[in-house]
Amino acid sequence: MSIEINNESAVEVDEAALQRLAVFALDTMHVHRDAELAILLVDEGAMEQLHVQWMDEPGPTDVLSFPMDELRPGTEDQPTSPGLLGDVVLCPQVAESQARQAGHTLLDELQLLTAHGILHLLGFDHAEPDEEKEMFSIQRDILVGFAMQERRR
Repeated sequence: MSIEINNESAVEVDEAALQRLAVFALDTMHVHRDAELAILLVDEGAMEQLHVQWMDEPGPTDVLSFPMDELRPGTEDQPTSPGLLGDVVLCPQVAESQARQAGHTLLDELQLLTAHGILHLLGFDHAEPDEEKEMFSIQRDILVGFAMQERRR
């Protein structure tokens, strides 16, 4: 699995932990081992530009996802096809504020946002209540499973 992480923000981030989470999430969703994912961390100014350009909404946001080959989750017997999953763009400054409000660490928030962004790349959404319930349930399962894996490391 090719996962490229590029930190263009001024915030120090545990990139190795984000990479391990991404691998765990993609394995959980049965994404082909030859799929490619990029995770980009940017500052508030760059995130605001992307947010305005792609979502037509003002101000920076926490995470944006840009799917490429429209890959969907696979199964244990039939993983997704290889291809470009897409890009997840994170803003650590926005995540840091959200982490304080939620009472957890910046890394916890970035991991949540990474899982969230990956699920968006795989076609999940939360616009409707049923979609939100499904997506957030999968997101929670990924984060709990990853935390358990990390404790065993």
